[in-house]
Amino acid sequence: MRESKVKILGTGSSVPERVITNFDLEKMVDTSDEWITTRTGIKQRRIAGEGESTSTFALLAAQRALQAAQVSPEELDLIVVATVTPDMLFPATSCLLQRELKASKAASCDLEAGCTGFVYALSLAEKYLRGGGGEKALVVGAETLSKILDWQDRSTCVLFGDGAGAAVLGLSEEEGILATYLGSDGGGAHLLELPAGCSRMPASLDTVNNRLHYIKMNGNEVFKFAVKIMEEASLEVIKRGNVEIDEVSLFIPHQANIRIINSAAKRLSIPEEKVFVNVHKYGNTSSASIPLALDEACREGKIKRGDLVLLVGFGAGLTWGSALIRW
Repeated sequence: MRESKVKILGTGSSVPERVITNFDLEKMVDTSDEWITTRTGIKQRRIAGEGESTSTFALLAAQRALQAAQVSPEELDLIVVATVTPDMLFPATSCLLQRELKASKAASCDLEAGCTGFVYALSLAEKYLRGGGGEKALVVGAETLSKILDWQDRSTCVLFGDGAGAAVLGLSEEEGILATYLGSDGGGAHLLELPAGCSRMPASLDTVNNRLHYIKMNGNEVFKFAVKIMEEASLEVIKRGNVEIDEVSLFIPHQANIRIINSAAKRLSIPEEKVFVNVHKYGNTSSASIPLALDEACREGKIKRGDLVLLVGFGAGLTWGSALIRW
């Protein structure tokens, strides 16, 4: 039996209208535009407004991806939403999205792999289609991290933002997704976590008073891990795809920190003009980061048919993942 091939048929993205700049943050916490910019590359971030949730942006990104792919919601066989900020623990945000799209035949689930979530979801959806589970899938990375930020903690509140990105996958005569690679190390789970609110530490007066419902991060250790794993994950997926690193047309890394991005690109000997960066506009949007950048690169004409695109991310878990795509 001929092996199925899977490609990306279209992408879409959505971000909140509200912008918070570094100068705005100077009025909120003890920080400065110069400090944030030199250490992270971030100049501003988008923040969800009142009444907006993760599904708000997931829906808009999904609709734009479906339009770009010229696929109707009724054609979808699978919806996967990667997020660490679901609308609620259950039902899954993907089910809320399925309802709004009226994607009546699609199986739906959420996936939690931190900032690597979109790459995980992309890999799993691709294998679902290859394995005969259907013909078309929608993969979304969406976050409203502003809802779980401690706006009194200057070490984290300056880093994150909200948004969503989406991709429609479909069976194809052409090979699109050449290879993926996923990994994890639970030994580093404590480095980036949201301690309270679930079964280990249910919500209580103490958890609220101790500000345990907000992101906690050991920034220095995450930084060291990220630079190393971005290189390793990139080289592994290049090997699996049976290509050379200099064949890559565009490198789209997780947009967490410009110093991590630059260090990874330098280690991989990828020239600056082949590295896509939008961290200065959106900050770290976790699961939304890579698909948001991918869609922006498409809309800016930076990806052409036949180009080789390398996606790589890292995140809480600790997790990491990469994907090699022929456009």
